[in-house]
Amino acid sequence: MLPRWDYGDAVRVTRNVRNDGTFPGVGTGDLLVRRGRIGHVRNIGSFLQDQIIYSVHFLEEGRLVGCREEELMSIDETWIESRFEVRQKVFAARALSVRREIRVPLGSPGEILNLQRSETQGIVYHSHFDCLPGHPLWVPEAALRAREGGDD
Repeated sequence: MLPRWDYGDAVRVTRNVRNDGTFPGVGTGDLLVRRGRIGHVRNIGSFLQDQIIYSVHFLEEGRLVGCREEELMSIDETWIESRFEVRQKVFAARALSVRREIRVPLGSPGEILNLQRSETQGIVYHSHFDCLPGHPLWVPEAALRAREGGDD
């Protein structure tokens, strides 16, 4: 298990970072750093011996925050702003079909599992829908809408 980044490297956080209760002076669940912000690696450690954790200093926010490797990307990679993020609750904004058969009706509730940014295709979301258990789909951003308080 080797770290992808080193001390002093500039990185971009790919998802909103919220207080899990370990950041002093900020309420649990409050936003610490918004996705897309750039910080610098200040320390590298591990969690449960299988996850690399980076202490990243976000200068504009004035915060030193722990981030998992999968929550970070190189600033050399193209950043494409996303409307949704991992674990966000969504609805199908249109009926979704697989092999010409509607499998997810319009308005079906779901959740974002992961996302992929592409300069050519934009953003697609690996999404789970309650009506299609065990069969996540790759869904374009235009086919989703937010639930529970809107976009974050």
